[in-house]
Amino acid sequence: MSVFAAAVDNLFADPNIARDATYIADGGTPKLVRVVPRRADEVTGFGEARLWSETTRIDLRVAEVPNPRPGDRVEIDGEAFLIQGEPVRDRERLVWTVDLRPA
Repeated sequence: MSVFAAAVDNLFADPNIARDATYIADGGTPKLVRVVPRRADEVTGFGEARLWSETTRIDLRVAEVPNPRPGDRVEIDGEAFLIQGEPVRDRERLVWTVDLRPA
């Protein structure tokens, strides 16, 4: 195991950073995973206007969810979300970052 993989495992194990969630692939069975929430706001430029929007993003470990797809479902603390857009992997290919929308 690389140093980066060990660091990612430690982050996802930390109860102050990560939390339990249920991942359900489209047509699949529920699977318990750990996620790191990133509920950051996003400011997007559109011409001269700047638009603010709430975003819900999470990080998933590639080891737990090897191929997340748009339309897959994630349940966190009783809230259900669907993955929207294409998931993006980090440089080390250990973590997916996915955008979510309420289900």
